[in-house]
Amino acid sequence: MSWVSSLAIFFIIWWTALFAVLPFGVRNNAEAGTQVGEGHDAGAPVAHGLRWKLLATTLLSLVIFFGFRFLFVNGYLDVMNLSFLKDAPSL
Repeated sequence: MSWVSSLAIFFIIWWTALFAVLPFGVRNNAEAGTQVGEGHDAGAPVAHGLRWKLLATTLLSLVIFFGFRFLFVNGYLDVMNLSFLKDAPSL
């Protein structure tokens, strides 16, 4: 697996993990017990905690990526072992 492929796969895993991590810990004004300011949406988060979420996303992505890389490099995960690709033309 080349470094370009590895980087692309890591980016896809990171982006997917970001959307999985974003909703954690989000509380709106009603849940936090604060007043909504004029011109603000009532459903907007009080504190988004984006730095923590970016760090958690990166750590989660690294674990998933290196697990995927281990399985792929050692031959446990092979595209040609998928049953629906058995009859596909060979490259």
